[in-house]
Amino acid sequence: MISLRKMKILAAIVEAYTETAEPVGSRTISKKYEFGISPATIRNEMSDLEDLGYIIQPHTSAGRIPSDKGYRLYVDNLMQQKKLTDREINFIKKTISNNVTRIDYLLKETAKAISLLTNYTTIMTEPITNKSKIKFLNFIPIDQKALILVIVTNDNNAKNFTLKVNVPKKLDYISKIINKNLAESDIIDSNFYDKILEQIGFENKNFMQKVIDAINSMEEVRIYTSGIKNILAFPEFHNFEKAQNIFEALEHHHLLSSIFNQDLQNDIEITIGAENQIDLFKDCSLIKTNYVISKDTFANIGILGPTRMNYSQVVSLLNVVENVLCNFVNEL
Repeated sequence: MISLRKMKILAAIVEAYTETAEPVGSRTISKKYEFGISPATIRNEMSDLEDLGYIIQPHTSAGRIPSDKGYRLYVDNLMQQKKLTDREINFIKKTISNNVTRIDYLLKETAKAISLLTNYTTIMTEPITNKSKIKFLNFIPIDQKALILVIVTNDNNAKNFTLKVNVPKKLDYISKIINKNLAESDIIDSNFYDKILEQIGFENKNFMQKVIDAINSMEEVRIYTSGIKNILAFPEFHNFEKAQNIFEALEHHHLLSSIFNQDLQNDIEITIGAENQIDLFKDCSLIKTNYVISKDTFANIGILGPTRMNYSQVVSLLNVVENVLCNFVNEL
């Protein structure tokens, strides 16, 4: 336990450092905040906070910055939630309402809107279904050497795949056979594959393998990102190696899927610095939540920024985005 005065000083350090990106000294706190105590007393309290591991001295200057531990105490106990302006809320509503009928555009444009409002990097997943089952599939020929495979799940989520393969002559018949077997079985395995081949002919072996590969890839979660270059605007990432680490992690969507493919039950989760599962994000904080599309379907939203990010703004924004998304999607 630390005293109320120390907690107020820690909050002041977090807020001042978030605003300026410069280490915070006792005189800065004394001038900006009316605590009714002298700079010398503030220095003593800061010294105690440093001994407790809540703030650190980055170099020989007198200023201090929050540690990961300090930020954790701040977001868990001291942070006041910021109220978004009417202009910001209307911007979110307009973005979502204009794109709500197309889930891919909806996610891309929502991610873009969040990045514009925060100047951070936004990461969103496509809808993830806990109990997904293929409802039916359809083939759309492009030419004799390629076609589009459309797979629709029981929650009416659709995915398109372009298959480069010799298009069978009896495509409609093959489609009916596959859909009939999909309706009779929940399991897509080697038995399913063999059973269909027996009915459509083994000359379609290569074609069927391409279809099975596409079905299996349905488990891969598509990731949408926006504002990746925003990271470069923060002085913490003017160091080329630090910036490169973040860009590298954002390029590996399988890494991102591992931390986003989960139902957060609409709670907001904040990971700070070294708490992140992805080591390349150790200089960042990630704030994420999800919105529910149906009983078993949800999508994740994450905002990535420096550890001195404006946590209050981001939490408020995510709450509004989640509420607006859920309302529009539920109306549909």
